[in-house]
This record gives sequence, structure tokens and C-alpha cells, in this order.
Amino acid sequence: MTTLRLALCQVNPTVGDTAGNAELIRAWTRRAADAGAQLVAFPEMVLTGYPVEDLVFRRSFVAASQAALHRLAADLATDGLGDLPVVVGYLDADGPPQVSGDAQPGRGARNAAALLHRGEVVARYFKHHLPNYGVFDEDRYFVPGDTLTVVRVAGVDVALTICEDLWQAGGPFAVARQAGVGLVVNINGSPYELNKDDVRLPLVRRRAVEAGAPIAYVNMVGGQDELVFEGDSMIVSADGDLLTRAPQFVEHLLVHDVELAGAGPHAADAGDLADGMRVVRRTVEVVPPAPTGPAADGGLLAPIADEAEVWQALVLGLRDYVNKNRFPSVVLGLSGGIDSAVVAALAVDALGPQRVVGVSLPSQHSSEHSRADAEDLAKRTGLDYRVEPIQPMVDTFLANISLSGVAVENLQARVRGVILMALSNQEGHLVLTTGNKSELAVGYSTLYGDSVGGFNPVKDVWKTLVWRLAKWRNADAARRGETPPIPENSIGKPPSAELSPGQLDSDSLPEYDVLDPILIGYVDGDLGRAGLVESGHDPAVVDRVLRLVDTAEYKRRQSAPGTKISMKAFGRDRRLPITNRWREDG
Repeated sequence: MTTLRLALCQVNPTVGDTAGNAELIRAWTRRAADAGAQLVAFPEMVLTGYPVEDLVFRRSFVAASQAALHRLAADLATDGLGDLPVVVGYLDADGPPQVSGDAQPGRGARNAAALLHRGEVVARYFKHHLPNYGVFDEDRYFVPGDTLTVVRVAGVDVALTICEDLWQAGGPFAVARQAGVGLVVNINGSPYELNKDDVRLPLVRRRAVEAGAPIAYVNMVGGQDELVFEGDSMIVSADGDLLTRAPQFVEHLLVHDVELAGAGPHAADAGDLADGMRVVRRTVEVVPPAPTGPAADGGLLAPIADEAEVWQALVLGLRDYVNKNRFPSVVLGLSGGIDSAVVAALAVDALGPQRVVGVSLPSQHSSEHSRADAEDLAKRTGLDYRVEPIQPMVDTFLANISLSGVAVENLQARVRGVILMALSNQEGHLVLTTGNKSELAVGYSTLYGDSVGGFNPVKDVWKTLVWRLAKWRNADAARRGETPPIPENSIGKPPSAELSPGQLDSDSLPEYDVLDPILIGYVDGDLGRAGLVESGHDPAVVDRVLRLVDTAEYKRRQSAPGTKISMKAFGRDRRLPITNRWREDG
């Protein structure tokens, strides 16, 4: 057995910033070296950021990634880190894009990993299993690899794999067993979903047993448009025992000493291997010496509550969207209701109160308690609070155009949207919209009104979960001796758009504790009418809800991006035609 000190760098790259990402890799490699690491691994496509989507089709971008990889290898050697083997994800290509007229069978863009050592690219591996479900379109972009790369490092045969290779049986992990490897390194860009960490660990354990070798799993962290990556890097033994695990939602250097089987005679390299794969072997002759002193132990962290997990995901997704797109601040309408209160609290946690502007936009229908609740939230959080009454503007509209009923309600929402966008244009804020997933599902919003904005932090959060998050965040603040950010009145009062006298959401919709289970079954679970009725839901309510969902697709298509936390988010995961006559009631 050989002891190898592994360093898993759970970092936050930015898509398209190859120079900045290379500097990130150099800095974290230095930290790993200072910790005595003998092998370092970074996440999937860390050099380009992930996912790069249709940038894959730009040959200039592919060439920039390839050039950045070679520069990085040379720079690491210049930094005095050349002896330390470093595994890096990047974008490669061995042929024209598959969408081009000169495409070649079996060649094209590659989701790749490289092992860098002594200023050179010593080995490459091309991702074998390409996901094409949910948020993934990798069959659109990449050509699968058919070779398992095994690198001998400090007397241990190390197999390189990428993300989806872990999520499917067979293929690289079966070949790794046939090749007799001592360690499998799996680099990832695995997006967050609630409770995905509970699925991931059993999966890594199964693949370790399948490969007959420990797995070093490193995942990126950070937000990229609608996606957020939570890290959760780990090392699992060949028997499936969890040895160490990194925290979620923060950058982290996980350093751990692992006992590994030393390399013996080469096992199968060709012939009847899983999925028709073959094995290519490389050797790294020199690595840093084994550290002296106590063994490195990355430690284990206890799981956190679902609400804490979701809150951290939403905060990170919002922070990175704002910062990576270089917005100085955000602005949102504060109604005094639960949704805007939760979004404001998320924004303050993500950016600090000095970068959050909350605007009360009262009309003649806005209750005194709503105005007071908005002001109370501003005092609790310390955000920049302003009041801009909308009634004079609404009256001016109505003096020049005859409107009634819902048209007047929508006019109020649109005036509010105009004010928020004007502040955005004038002062440079990003407008945050505050509609939750339940409202988006049934179309309970006004286009160019309350739906206006550049980002929606709660777009993928059901209304009932919004309440749970508010209660959790207040309780968490109380536990830490801080002021709870969300007024109890905002949590406890019946939800209302306050666009007409005495209006409540329940005037137009079923109660949310009835509505959300139907929506979750229909949207997240793809249940049809029959399945929902069999689950115990009232048929008349099901029919009403499904009609609302089906006719609101055009609104969802125009909604702002927002952090994905569920298994099926609008936009990224759930894609339905707007023009569509299919109805579940026949």
C-alpha cells in the first residue's frame, strides 16, 4: 500500500474567463502544495467555466481553451509547482464542431481533463458518458471519448474520469477495475438540487465498489446563470466508506491522506473492455515527497437542514449572478408580503445591505400594515429604503385611457415595473423580481409588471417553501442572537397582490397547501390528470389548476432567470411549446 496526499480544490470559476480561471488554479495549487499535496484535482471544465453552452461552437473559444491549458502548465512550472501533478478540466477538440459542414465522424469538441506536470500536458482524458437530460445538452456539444486514461503517480495507477461517467454504470468505472487502478479521480460540474447530496454519496460508494478502488470526487462551487454548484467534494474508499467530505456552497481545499494499492503488472489494456473502451497509460516520474508528521485528515461535516441548504444555494446563486455580471447593486419592490421579504433577506445575505435598494410602491389599495411591514423589514435588514407612491401615475393613465377591472389591476403592476426599471436605468441596479414558482406555474403575475426584472431568486421555490424558508431564516438569526430579518406579519398574514379592495390570492387560486402538491406532481413529477386524481386530489381542483398551468406557458417563456433548486425548474428543465392544444382532460 502507498499513502498519497490528495488535494481536491473546490473552486468557483467564471465562464469565459480563461485567464482569471487559470490564476485561480495557480493560487489554489500553491495552497495545495503548501499543504503537502502529491496530487491535485480541480473541477470539470474549470479552465473555461461550466457550462459554456454554444461557446463550444466557436473555434476561437476552443483554441483559447487549448492555449490557456498549455500556458497554465508552463506557469505552474514557473511558479515552482512543476513536480506537483495537477488534474484540470478544460474544453478540447480534435476536429471541427459537429454542427459544421466539415464535421468528421467520431471527432469534434471534447469535455476533457488533463494532467499537468513539469510544464507539460502529460495526459488527456475525454468524457465518455455525455448527459442529455434535465439541464444537460452534452450530446449537442461534445463527442464521447472511448479511452480510459491511467496515469501512474507515485507508484499508484490513477484513472481520470469526468462527472457523468460516475452517474452511469459500466464504462470508465468498469474499465478501471479491469485496468487494476489504485484510484479514480472524478472531476465534476454537478449542479445543485435539493437532496442531491443524499443521492450522490450512495452513488459514489457504488462506483468505488464497481471500480475496486477509492474515488476522489471534486465538484465545483458557485452560480452560473440559473445553475448553482454546491461543491460537496469527497473521498470514498474502495469498500465504499466515506473518508472525508467538504462543506457545501463555499470554496474549499480538501486535503486527505489515502492508503492506495500500489501499481502491479498492467492489467487489461485492450480487447473486451466495457463499452468498447481501451486503456492508455502514462507515467509521472517525479512527485513531491511524502509529507512527514501527522496524517492529513479532511474531516467530515454533519448534514444541514433542507431549508439551510436551499437558503445557501439561493444566496450563492444570486451573489454570483450579480457579481459575475458586474452589477453594483440590486433593486426590488417591497410590498410587505412574504415573497418580497424573502427576496430582500436573500439579497442582503448575498450582497450586504449597502448594495440592496428596497422600494415601497403603495397604491390606494395598499394597506397600512403592508406599508408598515415593508418599512419594518428595511429597518431589520438595514437596506436602502425608499417610498415611491404610484397612485398619481396610475391616475394620469386613467385620465387618458378608459380601463376597468383586471386592466386597472395590471396597470398598477406595470407602473411599479416602470419605476423599478427607471431606477435601474438611472442608478445601475439589477432589478430583482419576486414571483415564486407557484405563481409562475399558474400565471399569477402581470407581464411587464410584477414579473419585470433581470433575475428572480425565488423562481424555483414553491410558495409553501417560501414560508418555510422565512421561518427558518428568522429562527437561524434568533439562534445566533441577531435580529430576524423578516417581519412576523409578513409571514403570518394571508397573501394578497393588493390590486383591488380586499383582494386575496385565495380569491383566484386554491389555498397554497392545496395548490402546491398538485403543481409539484404535475410540474416536477410529470403526473397527468389521472395520476393526480389517483393521488387523492379533488378532480375539479385538478382540472382548474392544470388549465391555469397549461395556458401560462407564454408568461413563463418571458420570465427572468432564477436559481434552480428543484429537479425540474422552469426554463432549464421543463420545456413545453407555447402553441399547444394538448390538455390532460382530453
